[in-house]
Amino acid sequence: MSSFVIIVDFKLKPGAAAKFRKLIDTNADTSVREEAGRQRFDVLEPAGEEDRIVLYEIYDSRADLDAHVATQHYKTFDKASADLVAEKTVTAYALVCEGGT
Repeated sequence: MSSFVIIVDFKLKPGAAAKFRKLIDTNADTSVREEAGRQRFDVLEPAGEEDRIVLYEIYDSRADLDAHVATQHYKTFDKASADLVAEKTVTAYALVCEGGT
């Protein structure tokens, strides 16, 4: 197993969560429907943190993530959400053990 994982942590500007969720949900749904090499794209809301969204994404390879970032739907999301985000942190991982398998 050598899948490529990223966790993206968005700290949003106050009051931006609802608008951001619409944008990220569309991006996630389109990614799941249209992209090869993408295994997971989860949108998480940490309990008690209304101005924070975390993404958990698994790809077959780094090249598949690069292909995702090059899509028009990602570029549209990135541009439309830029003014809603106070801080964005991206951390890359190698998936080395999947529990239960």
